[in-house]
Amino acid sequence: MPDLFDPPAAPPPPADAARPLADRLRPARLADVVGQDRVLGPGGPIGSMLAAGRLSSVVLWGPPGVGKTTIARLLAAETDRAFVALSAIFTGVPELRREFEAARLRRRQGRGTVLFVDEIHRFNKAQQDGFLPHMEDGTITLIGATTENPSFELNAALLSRAQVVVLDRLDEVSLERLAARAEAALGRALPVTEAARAALLAMADGDGRALLNLIEEIAAWDGPPLDPAALAARLNRRAAVYDKTGDAHYNLISALHKSVRGSDPDAALYWFARMLAGGEDPRFLARRLTRMAVEDIGLADPQAQAVCLHAWETYERLGSPEGELALAQAVIYLALAPKSNAAYAAWKAAAAEAARTGSLMPPKHILNAPTRLMKDQGYGAGYAYDHDAPDAFSGQDYFPEGMPRPAFYAPADRGFEREMKKRLDWFTRLRAERGAMGRVDKA
Repeated sequence: MPDLFDPPAAPPPPADAARPLADRLRPARLADVVGQDRVLGPGGPIGSMLAAGRLSSVVLWGPPGVGKTTIARLLAAETDRAFVALSAIFTGVPELRREFEAARLRRRQGRGTVLFVDEIHRFNKAQQDGFLPHMEDGTITLIGATTENPSFELNAALLSRAQVVVLDRLDEVSLERLAARAEAALGRALPVTEAARAALLAMADGDGRALLNLIEEIAAWDGPPLDPAALAARLNRRAAVYDKTGDAHYNLISALHKSVRGSDPDAALYWFARMLAGGEDPRFLARRLTRMAVEDIGLADPQAQAVCLHAWETYERLGSPEGELALAQAVIYLALAPKSNAAYAAWKAAAAEAARTGSLMPPKHILNAPTRLMKDQGYGAGYAYDHDAPDAFSGQDYFPEGMPRPAFYAPADRGFEREMKKRLDWFTRLRAERGAMGRVDKA
């Protein structure tokens, strides 16, 4: 797979003209790889390995087009190992066995093997386990590449034998360096205005390979320099990097949720728009917004749930794109609503206590007694009907007998929960005053 590379000293000969620009600019040294100095530099994880004269198995984790394949190939070259590249999409167990055997033969002849596996997260557990003995005895040095979070997609046994190295998305400076290298290789400046050049870098979205492909599409333009509008019309703008079932999905919904929790409506709208632009199902977003209302706002603003449900219903009636405005309004409302997770925390604490004391019976005084036997057993004896008590509050204890009274709900002093706190404090004071009416003496 072509990746990031350095231009030759002079423009390529005409025979190279048919090769893709990305292939013509392949780096010859690790020092030529753009945008990964943090990893490849003297203090970086890979730079430190090479400085110590060793190379251990690694998993390269990063977005597309940041140099994973190139780095693996150059690591093999700089450590004088054979380089074998496989794709987990097209490779099965028989192919892996053949490569392990070939690597074993090389090792007997005194040469190591770097086995590069692209999309390694697509291998199942049994296939991933198959690498372990060959990594342990030194037959191969595994370099895996993945765009997905290794902690979710790779076996713990494999991760324990390989160092995870995170590669960075290419920033604007790195993309500009690539564009300059492309111009040097093409022998001419790109036919774009300064504003269109900035737009071109933005279209690449941190993907160096995508940038070189876009440059190749416009390099032959012989008209006046393209402005941003003309550039957008000439190029097919790339869809945002977004996989509705992959790592980007979880990253963006996390960003949206935390922006709402952090009361930042502008950031929340941005991530909401990013997910829609990537093709996310608005119904999924409606569901998650409702969850945010329950989990992070709760009783600080009880209306937040209704706002989300109404926005969801509006989307179902209107569809896209009009219905998405209702969801956007819900995003803004949630971001600016007072926040409290007191009810959420109370529910989790109550669930944990219920699991711990799940066999305890309710106190008999709050049990119904539809039969004489149950009455004889004391069911319902001494129950105080709250509506007959002052303030419609008896102060009786409703927890199992012998169980210390816990306190689960601690409302925040924000939003509507200020009122809930006043009510809770009032009932707590009355309960203390009327404590003698709590437990009923069995005698």
